[in-house]
Amino acid sequence: MKASKKVLVIHGPNLNLLGEREPGVYGDQSFENVNKSIIEKAEKLNVECEIFQSNHEGEIIDKLHSARHIFDGIVINAGAYTHYSYAIRDAISAIKIPCIEVHISNVFAREEFRSKSVIAPVCIGSICGFGIESYILALQVLSNR
Repeated sequence: MKASKKVLVIHGPNLNLLGEREPGVYGDQSFENVNKSIIEKAEKLNVECEIFQSNHEGEIIDKLHSARHIFDGIVINAGAYTHYSYAIRDAISAIKIPCIEVHISNVFAREEFRSKSVIAPVCIGSICGFGIESYILALQVLSNR
């Protein structure tokens, strides 16, 4: 059966260190296991899913630009870029693909600077605080759109 939707999942800076970096905040699952869970859920939802990770703002912007006319939705955890990257915000706005911002931790229960998202206004929604389930919830939303 052909996948009904194509979704791009973007992991931003430092997410390649999942399982090692602050496990009390981000959990103890490795980056590879997180991606495996995302792919497994996508398959159950009949969604074709590509996963991309970069620690570089320009690479994330290039990936967003290249998603035009290919993907039906984007799940993005922009990491710290969430709070100050107007360039990523503008790229999301320009490509006109439904995008959901996700965060593993509850950003509102952490340092004050994390409660401000410059990308949220150009996303269709934000999901945070549910660990890797934040990605799964976003996939479910996009699969139903």
